[in-house]
Amino acid sequence: MDDDAPDEVLKELQEREIGAWGVAQIAAGTGLAVYVMWAGIVQPGFRRVPLKLQVPYIPASRAQVDHVMTLLRGRKGGLVDLGSGDGRIVLEAHQQGFTPAVGYELNPWLVRLARYHAWRAGHQEKVSYRREDLWKVDLTECKNITVFLAPSVLSILQKKLEAELSDDALVVAGRFPFPNWTPCRVEGHGVDRAWAYNVQAQRQNSLKKMTATKNNLNNELTKD
Repeated sequence: MDDDAPDEVLKELQEREIGAWGVAQIAAGTGLAVYVMWAGIVQPGFRRVPLKLQVPYIPASRAQVDHVMTLLRGRKGGLVDLGSGDGRIVLEAHQQGFTPAVGYELNPWLVRLARYHAWRAGHQEKVSYRREDLWKVDLTECKNITVFLAPSVLSILQKKLEAELSDDALVVAGRFPFPNWTPCRVEGHGVDRAWAYNVQAQRQNSLKKMTATKNNLNNELTKD
């Protein structure tokens, strides 16, 4: 994994032109001042989300979506997008044969935006967008997972994924890689890059690290 990837992506995001439609979607995603006031004052549950786990909404580019789908090529069954934003990954996954295709998103404005996109495409009855906390979602039956989340969230999420997913599951991250995982495939460049991770391999790597740490500790105790 490229250790400079997060810094490189952040720099590109700052320099990239989002465009009028992107600005409009970000505005819809944040809900403008009305939603900020409602979330901060009326909805106490929102305030309980730690700052480092709150992810700003940035629409995925067409290239990012294409790279994620390329990494999922040949996979079958359902797909779950954690932090699904405006729902474009879920919609594209459905159109490429993933059933069921489900998105989990905590922001109610983004859930509505995603459902609008699905309705506009004529697939509102075939995809599902749920307003749920991704940390409370049971992933034990999931085989295909996609995420577009911040590095601070990914470092914690990887523990949940290792604990719940089966060995044959595949996780695809867009925009930022998992900090402590080794990808089996990488698609694209810069801000449009996507990383695929075999869960069995990550679990084995974690076990090796734990064993090595334990052995080192035992060696230090023996020396003393």
